[in-house]
Amino acid sequence: MNFVAPDFMPVLPELFVLILACLVLVIDVFLEQQQRHITYGLAQLTLLGAALLTLATYAQAPTTTMFGHYVKDAMGDLLKLCIYLASAAVFLYSRDYLRQRDLFKGEYYVLGLFGVLGMMIMVSAHSLLSVYLGLELLSLSLYALVAIDRDSPVASEAAMKYFVLGSLASGMLLYGISMVYGATGSVDLQVVADAVAKQGTSNLVLVFGLVFLVVGLAFKLGAVPFHMWLPDVYQGAPTSVTLYIGSAPKLAAFALVMRILVDGLGALQNDWQQMLIILSVLSIALGNLVAIVQSNIKRMLAYSTISHVGFLLLGILAGTPEGYSAAMFYTVVYVLMAVGAFGVVLMLSRTGFEAENIDDFKGLNDRNPWLAFLMMLIMMSMAGIPLLVGFYAKWVVLQAVVDIGLVWLAIYGVAFSVIGAFYYLRVVKCIYFDKAEQSEPIELSRDTGIIISANGLLLVVLGLYPTALMTWCATALLN
Repeated sequence: MNFVAPDFMPVLPELFVLILACLVLVIDVFLEQQQRHITYGLAQLTLLGAALLTLATYAQAPTTTMFGHYVKDAMGDLLKLCIYLASAAVFLYSRDYLRQRDLFKGEYYVLGLFGVLGMMIMVSAHSLLSVYLGLELLSLSLYALVAIDRDSPVASEAAMKYFVLGSLASGMLLYGISMVYGATGSVDLQVVADAVAKQGTSNLVLVFGLVFLVVGLAFKLGAVPFHMWLPDVYQGAPTSVTLYIGSAPKLAAFALVMRILVDGLGALQNDWQQMLIILSVLSIALGNLVAIVQSNIKRMLAYSTISHVGFLLLGILAGTPEGYSAAMFYTVVYVLMAVGAFGVVLMLSRTGFEAENIDDFKGLNDRNPWLAFLMMLIMMSMAGIPLLVGFYAKWVVLQAVVDIGLVWLAIYGVAFSVIGAFYYLRVVKCIYFDKAEQSEPIELSRDTGIIISANGLLLVVLGLYPTALMTWCATALLN
Protein backbone atom coordinates (compact mmCIF):
# COMPACT_ATOMS: atom_id res chain seq x y z
CA MET A 1 0.00 0.00 0.00
CA ASN A 2 1.47 3.32 -1.12
CA PHE A 3 1.37 6.25 1.29
CA VAL A 4 0.08 9.43 -0.34
CA ALA A 5 1.27 12.58 1.42
CA PRO A 6 -1.50 15.07 2.17
CA ASP A 7 -1.54 18.57 0.68
CA PHE A 8 0.15 20.83 3.25
CA MET A 9 -0.62 24.12 1.49
CA PRO A 10 -4.04 24.65 3.16
CA VAL A 11 -2.52 24.06 6.63
CA LEU A 12 0.38 26.51 6.19
CA PRO A 13 -1.00 29.04 8.74
CA GLU A 14 -1.33 26.30 11.39
CA LEU A 15 2.16 24.93 10.69
CA PHE A 16 3.58 28.48 10.84
CA VAL A 17 1.96 29.19 14.24
CA LEU A 18 3.12 25.81 15.60
CA ILE A 19 6.73 26.31 14.51
CA LEU A 20 6.90 29.93 15.71
CA ALA A 21 5.26 29.09 19.07
CA CYS A 22 7.90 26.39 19.67
CA LEU A 23 10.62 28.84 18.56
CA VAL A 24 9.35 31.54 20.93
CA LEU A 25 9.36 28.96 23.75
CA VAL A 26 13.02 28.10 23.11
CA ILE A 27 14.21 31.70 22.58
CA ASP A 28 12.46 32.88 25.75
CA VAL A 29 14.58 30.50 27.86
CA PHE A 30 17.73 32.45 26.95
CA LEU A 31 16.30 35.94 27.53
CA GLU A 32 16.82 38.10 30.60
CA GLN A 33 13.76 39.71 32.21
CA GLN A 34 14.59 43.12 30.70
CA GLN A 35 14.67 41.50 27.23
CA ARG A 36 11.20 40.00 27.54
CA HIS A 37 9.84 42.50 25.03
CA ILE A 38 11.49 40.30 22.37
CA THR A 39 9.07 37.47 23.27
CA TYR A 40 6.15 39.88 22.97
CA GLY A 41 7.39 41.09 19.58
CA LEU A 42 7.83 37.54 18.26
CA ALA A 43 4.31 36.62 19.41
CA GLN A 44 2.85 39.58 17.50
CA LEU A 45 4.97 38.72 14.42
CA THR A 46 3.62 35.17 14.59
CA LEU A 47 0.04 36.45 14.44
CA LEU A 48 0.94 38.84 11.60
CA GLY A 49 2.64 36.06 9.61
CA ALA A 50 -0.33 33.74 10.13
CA ALA A 51 -2.72 36.47 8.96
CA LEU A 52 -0.67 37.08 5.79
CA LEU A 53 -0.54 33.34 5.04
CA THR A 54 -4.30 33.04 5.58
CA LEU A 55 -4.96 35.96 3.24
CA ALA A 56 -2.52 34.59 0.65
CA THR A 57 -4.31 31.22 0.63
CA TYR A 58 -7.85 32.56 1.21
CA ALA A 59 -10.30 29.82 0.22
CA GLN A 60 -12.27 30.38 -2.97
CA ALA A 61 -13.83 26.93 -2.62
CA PRO A 62 -13.75 24.39 0.25
CA THR A 63 -10.64 22.18 0.21
CA THR A 64 -10.30 19.06 2.35
CA THR A 65 -6.90 17.66 3.30
CA MET A 66 -5.07 15.76 6.07
CA PHE A 67 -7.03 12.59 5.18
CA GLY A 68 -10.37 14.34 5.60
CA HIS A 69 -9.68 15.77 9.05
CA TYR A 70 -9.13 19.38 7.92
CA VAL A 71 -11.17 21.69 5.70
CA LYS A 72 -10.12 25.07 4.37
CA ASP A 73 -13.12 27.23 3.53
CA ALA A 74 -14.11 30.89 3.57
CA MET A 75 -15.88 30.65 6.96
CA GLY A 76 -12.76 29.22 8.57
CA ASP A 77 -10.46 31.81 6.99
CA LEU A 78 -12.66 34.76 8.05
CA LEU A 79 -12.89 33.48 11.63
CA LYS A 80 -9.12 32.90 11.74
CA LEU A 81 -8.45 36.49 10.64
CA CYS A 82 -10.74 37.71 13.43
CA ILE A 83 -8.94 35.41 15.92
CA TYR A 84 -5.55 36.88 14.91
CA LEU A 85 -6.82 40.46 15.31
CA ALA A 86 -8.44 39.78 18.68
CA SER A 87 -5.37 37.93 19.99
CA ALA A 88 -3.01 40.69 18.82
CA ALA A 89 -5.13 43.29 20.67
CA VAL A 90 -5.17 41.06 23.78
CA PHE A 91 -1.37 40.74 23.74
CA LEU A 92 -0.96 44.51 23.33
CA TYR A 93 -3.46 45.49 26.06
CA SER A 94 -1.94 42.95 28.46
CA ARG A 95 1.69 44.03 28.05
CA ASP A 96 1.84 46.84 30.62
CA TYR A 97 -0.52 45.03 33.02
CA LEU A 98 1.74 41.96 33.05
CA ARG A 99 4.89 44.04 33.41
CA GLN A 100 3.54 45.85 36.48
CA ARG A 101 2.79 42.54 38.22
CA ASP A 102 5.99 40.66 37.38
CA LEU A 103 3.97 38.37 35.10
CA PHE A 104 5.59 39.62 31.89
CA LYS A 105 6.93 36.17 31.06
CA GLY A 106 7.25 34.07 27.95
CA GLU A 107 4.71 31.57 29.30
CA TYR A 108 1.80 33.99 28.76
CA TYR A 109 2.62 34.50 25.08
CA VAL A 110 3.59 30.89 24.35
CA LEU A 111 0.39 29.57 25.94
CA GLY A 112 -1.53 32.30 24.11
CA LEU A 113 -0.07 31.17 20.76
CA PHE A 114 -0.82 27.50 21.46
CA GLY A 115 -4.35 28.57 22.36
CA VAL A 116 -4.59 30.37 18.99
CA LEU A 117 -3.39 27.18 17.28
CA GLY A 118 -6.12 25.20 19.07
CA MET A 119 -8.71 27.73 17.90
CA MET A 120 -7.44 27.48 14.31
CA ILE A 121 -7.77 23.68 14.38
CA MET A 122 -11.31 23.94 15.81
CA VAL A 123 -12.30 26.44 13.12
CA SER A 124 -11.07 24.18 10.28
CA ALA A 125 -12.04 20.81 11.78
CA HIS A 126 -13.66 18.40 9.31
CA SER A 127 -13.87 15.43 11.64
CA LEU A 128 -14.91 14.84 15.23
CA LEU A 129 -11.31 13.81 15.96
CA SER A 130 -9.81 17.16 14.87
CA VAL A 131 -12.65 18.98 16.70
CA TYR A 132 -11.59 17.31 19.93
CA LEU A 133 -7.87 17.82 19.26
CA GLY A 134 -8.30 21.58 18.74
CA LEU A 135 -10.63 21.92 21.72
CA GLU A 136 -8.24 20.19 24.12
CA LEU A 137 -5.24 22.16 22.87
CA LEU A 138 -7.13 25.39 23.58
CA SER A 139 -8.52 24.17 26.92
CA LEU A 140 -5.16 23.02 28.30
CA SER A 141 -3.61 26.37 27.35
CA LEU A 142 -6.43 28.24 29.13
CA TYR A 143 -6.17 26.14 32.31
CA ALA A 144 -2.48 27.02 32.60
CA LEU A 145 -3.08 30.70 31.78
CA VAL A 146 -5.68 31.09 34.53
CA ALA A 147 -3.12 29.80 37.06
CA ILE A 148 -0.22 31.88 35.69
CA ASP A 149 -0.12 34.05 38.83
CA ARG A 150 1.17 31.34 41.20
CA ASP A 151 1.08 33.63 44.24
CA SER A 152 -2.65 34.32 43.92
CA PRO A 153 -4.88 31.84 45.80
CA VAL A 154 -7.93 33.25 43.98
CA ALA A 155 -6.37 32.51 40.57
CA SER A 156 -5.37 29.01 41.69
CA GLU A 157 -8.92 28.33 42.87
CA ALA A 158 -10.34 29.62 39.59
CA ALA A 159 -7.93 27.43 37.61
CA MET A 160 -8.92 24.35 39.61
CA LYS A 161 -12.65 25.02 39.09
CA TYR A 162 -12.06 25.61 35.39
CA PHE A 163 -10.00 22.42 35.07
CA VAL A 164 -12.52 20.20 36.88
CA LEU A 165 -15.61 21.54 35.09
CA GLY A 166 -13.77 21.80 31.76
CA SER A 167 -12.69 18.18 32.06
CA LEU A 168 -16.30 17.20 32.78
CA ALA A 169 -17.43 19.07 29.65
CA SER A 170 -14.69 17.43 27.56
CA GLY A 171 -15.79 14.03 28.86
CA MET A 172 -19.39 14.75 27.87
CA LEU A 173 -18.28 15.83 24.40
CA LEU A 174 -16.04 12.79 23.98
CA TYR A 175 -18.85 10.48 25.09
CA GLY A 176 -21.14 12.09 22.51
CA ILE A 177 -18.46 11.73 19.81
CA SER A 178 -18.03 8.03 20.63
CA MET A 179 -21.80 7.47 20.37
CA VAL A 180 -21.99 9.27 17.02
CA TYR A 181 -19.02 7.23 15.81
CA GLY A 182 -20.71 4.03 16.98
CA ALA A 183 -23.95 4.96 15.18
CA THR A 184 -22.40 6.15 11.91
CA GLY A 185 -19.09 4.24 11.73
CA SER A 186 -17.05 7.37 10.98
CA VAL A 187 -15.69 10.57 12.53
CA ASP A 188 -15.58 12.41 9.18
CA LEU A 189 -18.27 15.10 9.38
CA GLN A 190 -19.39 14.59 5.76
CA VAL A 191 -19.77 10.82 6.23
CA VAL A 192 -21.53 11.45 9.55
CA ALA A 193 -23.92 13.90 7.84
CA ASP A 194 -24.79 11.35 5.13
CA ALA A 195 -25.34 8.57 7.69
CA VAL A 196 -27.48 10.81 9.92
CA ALA A 197 -29.62 11.83 6.93
CA LYS A 198 -30.40 8.12 6.31
CA GLN A 199 -30.94 7.06 9.93
CA GLY A 200 -32.63 10.13 11.41
CA THR A 201 -34.00 9.69 14.93
CA SER A 202 -34.65 5.97 14.42
CA ASN A 203 -31.21 5.24 15.91
CA LEU A 204 -31.45 5.81 19.67
CA VAL A 205 -27.65 5.79 20.09
CA LEU A 206 -27.41 8.70 17.66
CA VAL A 207 -30.04 10.68 19.61
CA PHE A 208 -28.18 10.15 22.89
CA GLY A 209 -24.94 11.13 21.15
CA LEU A 210 -26.57 14.39 20.02
CA VAL A 211 -27.68 15.15 23.59
CA PHE A 212 -24.18 14.64 24.99
CA LEU A 213 -22.67 16.75 22.20
CA VAL A 214 -25.07 19.64 22.88
CA VAL A 215 -24.33 19.45 26.62
CA GLY A 216 -20.57 19.52 25.94
CA LEU A 217 -20.94 22.48 23.56
CA ALA A 218 -23.15 24.33 26.08
CA PHE A 219 -20.45 23.88 28.75
CA LYS A 220 -17.79 25.32 26.43
CA LEU A 221 -20.00 28.25 25.43
CA GLY A 222 -21.05 28.98 29.02
CA ALA A 223 -24.78 28.61 28.30
CA VAL A 224 -27.22 28.16 31.21
CA PRO A 225 -27.49 25.73 33.01
CA PHE A 226 -23.87 24.81 32.24
CA HIS A 227 -22.50 28.27 33.01
CA MET A 228 -21.32 27.77 36.61
CA TRP A 229 -17.60 27.96 35.77
CA LEU A 230 -17.71 31.20 33.83
CA PRO A 231 -18.27 33.95 36.48
CA ASP A 232 -15.76 32.40 38.92
CA VAL A 233 -13.07 32.01 36.25
CA TYR A 234 -13.61 35.54 34.87
CA GLN A 235 -13.33 37.02 38.38
CA GLY A 236 -10.50 34.82 39.69
CA ALA A 237 -8.15 34.91 36.70
CA PRO A 238 -5.73 37.83 36.21
CA THR A 239 -7.54 40.45 34.10
CA SER A 240 -5.15 39.92 31.17
CA VAL A 241 -6.16 36.23 31.11
CA THR A 242 -9.88 37.10 31.49
CA LEU A 243 -9.45 39.34 28.44
CA TYR A 244 -8.02 36.39 26.49
CA ILE A 245 -10.69 33.89 27.61
CA GLY A 246 -13.54 36.33 26.96
CA SER A 247 -12.57 37.21 23.39
CA ALA A 248 -11.10 35.02 20.62
CA PRO A 249 -12.24 31.60 22.01
CA LYS A 250 -15.85 32.69 21.42
CA LEU A 251 -15.12 32.69 17.67
CA ALA A 252 -13.78 29.15 17.90
CA ALA A 253 -16.82 28.09 19.96
CA PHE A 254 -19.13 29.43 17.24
CA ALA A 255 -17.19 27.45 14.63
CA LEU A 256 -17.41 24.35 16.84
CA VAL A 257 -21.22 24.58 16.97
CA MET A 258 -21.42 25.14 13.21
CA ARG A 259 -19.12 22.24 12.36
CA ILE A 260 -20.79 19.72 14.67
CA LEU A 261 -24.48 20.67 14.63
CA VAL A 262 -24.89 22.22 11.18
CA ASP A 263 -22.29 20.40 9.06
CA GLY A 264 -22.37 17.03 10.83
CA LEU A 265 -25.83 16.74 12.38
CA GLY A 266 -27.86 19.07 10.16
CA ALA A 267 -30.41 16.34 9.47
CA LEU A 268 -31.31 16.36 13.18
CA GLN A 269 -32.02 20.10 13.15
CA ASN A 270 -35.54 19.72 14.56
CA ASP A 271 -34.08 17.92 17.58
CA TRP A 272 -31.16 20.21 18.39
CA GLN A 273 -33.24 23.30 17.63
CA GLN A 274 -35.50 22.50 20.59
CA MET A 275 -32.49 22.09 22.88
CA LEU A 276 -30.95 25.37 21.70
CA ILE A 277 -34.25 27.20 22.31
CA ILE A 278 -34.17 26.09 25.97
CA LEU A 279 -30.48 27.02 26.33
CA SER A 280 -30.97 30.46 24.75
CA VAL A 281 -34.10 31.30 26.80
CA LEU A 282 -32.38 30.37 30.07
CA SER A 283 -29.10 32.12 29.15
CA ILE A 284 -30.75 35.40 28.13
CA ALA A 285 -32.85 35.50 31.30
CA LEU A 286 -30.29 34.44 33.90
CA GLY A 287 -27.42 36.36 32.31
CA ASN A 288 -29.28 39.67 32.30
CA LEU A 289 -31.00 39.31 35.68
CA VAL A 290 -27.96 38.18 37.69
CA ALA A 291 -25.70 40.79 36.06
CA ILE A 292 -27.87 43.52 37.60
CA VAL A 293 -26.84 42.66 41.18
CA GLN A 294 -23.08 42.36 40.50
CA SER A 295 -20.65 44.90 41.94
CA ASN A 296 -17.53 43.30 40.40
CA ILE A 297 -17.25 44.41 36.78
CA LYS A 298 -15.48 41.23 35.65
CA ARG A 299 -18.30 39.17 37.14
CA MET A 300 -20.87 41.49 35.61
CA LEU A 301 -19.25 41.07 32.19
CA ALA A 302 -19.24 37.29 32.75
CA TYR A 303 -23.02 37.24 33.17
CA SER A 304 -23.25 39.65 30.25
CA THR A 305 -21.33 37.06 28.20
CA ILE A 306 -23.88 34.40 29.18
CA SER A 307 -26.73 36.60 27.90
CA HIS A 308 -24.83 37.28 24.66
CA VAL A 309 -24.32 33.52 24.20
CA GLY A 310 -28.11 33.22 24.39
CA PHE A 311 -28.47 35.69 21.50
CA LEU A 312 -25.77 33.90 19.51
CA LEU A 313 -27.71 30.64 19.88
CA LEU A 314 -30.88 32.37 18.57
CA GLY A 315 -29.21 32.84 15.20
CA ILE A 316 -28.00 29.24 15.02
CA LEU A 317 -31.31 27.69 16.11
CA ALA A 318 -33.04 29.56 13.28
CA GLY A 319 -31.45 26.93 11.02
CA THR A 320 -31.37 29.21 7.96
CA PRO A 321 -28.45 30.75 6.03
CA GLU A 322 -29.62 34.18 7.27
CA GLY A 323 -29.62 32.91 10.85
CA TYR A 324 -26.12 31.43 10.56
CA SER A 325 -24.67 34.62 9.04
CA ALA A 326 -26.45 36.71 11.73
CA ALA A 327 -24.94 34.48 14.46
CA MET A 328 -21.49 34.78 12.89
CA PHE A 329 -21.84 38.57 12.66
CA TYR A 330 -23.02 38.67 16.28
CA THR A 331 -20.01 36.62 17.44
CA VAL A 332 -17.50 38.87 15.64
CA VAL A 333 -19.16 42.00 17.04
CA TYR A 334 -19.32 40.57 20.57
CA VAL A 335 -15.60 39.75 20.50
CA LEU A 336 -14.85 43.31 19.37
CA MET A 337 -16.89 44.70 22.29
CA ALA A 338 -15.43 42.25 24.85
CA VAL A 339 -11.84 43.07 23.85
CA GLY A 340 -12.59 46.77 24.31
CA ALA A 341 -14.41 46.36 27.64
CA PHE A 342 -11.78 44.20 29.31
CA GLY A 343 -9.07 46.34 27.71
CA VAL A 344 -10.38 49.43 29.52
CA VAL A 345 -10.54 47.46 32.78
CA LEU A 346 -6.88 46.54 32.26
CA MET A 347 -5.91 50.16 31.64
CA LEU A 348 -7.55 51.35 34.85
CA SER A 349 -5.52 48.83 36.85
CA ARG A 350 -2.04 49.73 38.02
CA THR A 351 0.67 48.33 40.26
CA GLY A 352 -0.93 47.08 43.48
CA PHE A 353 -4.45 47.98 42.36
CA GLU A 354 -7.01 45.98 40.39
CA ALA A 355 -9.89 47.95 38.84
CA GLU A 356 -12.35 45.11 39.39
CA ASN A 357 -15.30 46.90 40.97
CA ILE A 358 -17.83 49.04 39.16
CA ASP A 359 -17.14 51.77 41.75
CA ASP A 360 -13.57 51.97 40.42
CA PHE A 361 -15.02 53.59 37.28
CA LYS A 362 -16.45 56.52 39.26
CA GLY A 363 -15.33 59.85 37.84
CA LEU A 364 -13.37 58.26 34.99
CA ASN A 365 -14.36 61.23 32.85
CA ASP A 366 -12.37 63.53 35.14
CA ARG A 367 -9.27 61.34 34.96
CA ASN A 368 -9.27 60.50 31.24
CA PRO A 369 -12.18 61.88 29.17
CA TRP A 370 -11.25 59.97 26.01
CA LEU A 371 -11.07 56.59 27.75
CA ALA A 372 -14.38 57.41 29.48
CA PHE A 373 -15.95 58.14 26.08
CA LEU A 374 -14.66 54.85 24.64
CA MET A 375 -15.99 52.86 27.61
CA MET A 376 -19.35 54.58 27.19
CA LEU A 377 -19.45 53.52 23.52
CA ILE A 378 -18.61 49.92 24.44
CA MET A 379 -21.23 49.71 27.19
CA MET A 380 -23.94 51.29 25.03
CA SER A 381 -23.09 48.97 22.14
CA MET A 382 -23.34 45.94 24.45
CA ALA A 383 -26.73 47.24 25.62
CA GLY A 384 -27.90 47.42 22.00
CA ILE A 385 -28.38 51.19 21.76
CA PRO A 386 -29.25 52.28 18.16
CA LEU A 387 -26.51 53.64 15.85
CA LEU A 388 -23.95 51.34 17.49
CA VAL A 389 -23.12 47.94 16.03
CA GLY A 390 -24.45 46.02 19.05
CA PHE A 391 -27.96 47.17 18.09
CA TYR A 392 -27.63 45.90 14.52
CA ALA A 393 -26.16 42.57 15.71
CA LYS A 394 -29.20 41.95 17.93
CA TRP A 395 -31.55 43.14 15.20
CA VAL A 396 -30.35 40.63 12.57
CA VAL A 397 -30.41 37.73 15.06
CA LEU A 398 -33.97 38.58 16.15
CA GLN A 399 -35.00 39.02 12.50
CA ALA A 400 -33.76 35.49 11.74
CA VAL A 401 -35.90 34.13 14.60
CA VAL A 402 -38.99 36.05 13.40
CA ASP A 403 -38.49 34.68 9.86
CA ILE A 404 -38.99 31.10 11.09
CA GLY A 405 -42.15 32.02 13.00
CA LEU A 406 -40.77 32.18 16.54
CA VAL A 407 -42.07 35.70 17.17
CA TRP A 408 -42.49 35.03 20.90
CA LEU A 409 -38.77 34.28 21.16
CA ALA A 410 -37.88 37.58 19.48
CA ILE A 411 -40.19 39.51 21.85
CA TYR A 412 -38.59 37.67 24.76
CA GLY A 413 -35.12 38.72 23.54
CA VAL A 414 -36.17 42.35 23.17
CA ALA A 415 -37.70 42.43 26.66
CA PHE A 416 -34.56 41.13 28.31
CA SER A 417 -32.38 43.45 26.23
CA VAL A 418 -34.27 46.35 27.79
CA ILE A 419 -33.76 44.86 31.27
CA GLY A 420 -30.07 44.24 30.52
CA ALA A 421 -29.53 47.85 29.45
CA PHE A 422 -29.75 48.82 33.13
CA TYR A 423 -26.43 47.35 34.25
CA TYR A 424 -24.55 48.68 31.23
CA LEU A 425 -25.92 52.19 31.73
CA ARG A 426 -25.06 51.95 35.44
CA VAL A 427 -21.38 51.83 34.42
CA VAL A 428 -21.89 54.91 32.20
CA LYS A 429 -23.55 56.68 35.14
CA CYS A 430 -20.52 55.91 37.35
CA ILE A 431 -18.16 57.24 34.68
CA TYR A 432 -19.90 60.58 34.15
CA PHE A 433 -22.03 61.40 37.20
CA ASP A 434 -20.21 60.01 40.24
CA LYS A 435 -17.29 61.63 42.01
CA ALA A 436 -13.91 60.01 41.43
CA GLU A 437 -12.51 57.91 44.28
CA GLN A 438 -9.11 57.76 42.54
CA SER A 439 -7.26 60.91 41.56
CA GLU A 440 -4.31 59.53 39.57
CA PRO A 441 -4.45 60.39 35.85
CA ILE A 442 -4.54 57.38 33.52
CA GLU A 443 -1.68 57.36 31.05
CA LEU A 444 -1.55 55.00 28.08
CA SER A 445 1.34 54.11 25.80
CA ARG A 446 0.91 55.47 22.29
CA ASP A 447 0.29 52.10 20.57
CA THR A 448 -2.21 51.02 23.24
CA GLY A 449 -4.04 54.36 22.96
CA ILE A 450 -4.29 54.07 19.17
CA ILE A 451 -5.62 50.51 19.19
CA ILE A 452 -8.16 51.03 22.01
CA SER A 453 -9.38 54.16 20.17
CA ALA A 454 -9.76 52.19 16.93
CA ASN A 455 -11.47 49.43 18.91
CA GLY A 456 -14.09 51.82 20.32
CA LEU A 457 -14.65 53.89 17.19
CA LEU A 458 -15.09 50.75 15.09
CA LEU A 459 -18.30 50.11 17.04
CA VAL A 460 -19.68 53.37 15.67
CA VAL A 461 -18.43 52.81 12.11
CA LEU A 462 -19.83 49.27 11.94
CA GLY A 463 -23.06 50.47 13.52
CA LEU A 464 -23.54 53.06 10.75
CA TYR A 465 -22.16 50.85 7.93
CA PRO A 466 -22.65 47.20 8.92
CA THR A 467 -23.29 45.95 5.38
CA ALA A 468 -19.69 45.14 4.44
CA LEU A 469 -19.05 42.86 7.44
CA MET A 470 -22.53 41.32 7.24
CA THR A 471 -22.04 40.57 3.51
CA TRP A 472 -18.60 39.07 4.22
CA CYS A 473 -20.11 36.76 6.85
CA ALA A 474 -22.98 35.72 4.54
CA THR A 475 -20.62 35.11 1.62
CA ALA A 476 -18.20 33.10 3.77
CA LEU A 477 -20.99 30.78 4.91
CA LEU A 478 -22.32 30.30 1.38
CA ASN A 479 -18.87 29.29 0.12
